[in-house]
Amino acid sequence: MVKVEFPKFDFQIKEADGKELIFDEIRKQWVRLTPEEWVRQNFIQYLVQTKNYPASLIGVEKEIQLGELKKRFDLLVFDKNHQPWMMIECKAMEVKLDDDVLQQALRYNQSIPVQYLVITNGSYTVCYEKNESGLKVINELPVF
Repeated sequence: MVKVEFPKFDFQIKEADGKELIFDEIRKQWVRLTPEEWVRQNFIQYLVQTKNYPASLIGVEKEIQLGELKKRFDLLVFDKNHQPWMMIECKAMEVKLDDDVLQQALRYNQSIPVQYLVITNGSYTVCYEKNESGLKVINELPVF
């Protein structure tokens, strides 16, 4: 389990058409503020402010092809050579990080192979490093 303390950040939040929106600093657009989006936005700030990952190398909610299905990953961090390096699957805080969540991340990883897989619900975060023998749980997100 990775200990994550979200940094303080002055999120821009507004209401439009009866829905709460939050400004996504990476996508440079307003998005609907759902419980999962709240976790995603806080995790982005954790990556950028606390772990010093470059914001320019973080992809947010991009579409990928899984066989016949089109899905969207939550966060993808690229390395300095702009190759996929870490995939992060965000869930709402009330969602348990069980095998179903890990399997979802692993399915996405078939389409975009990465060295690190992370699953988080904001309260709990698990980071896996892929190696020859499979997945190994690590207790800290890697240094960028």
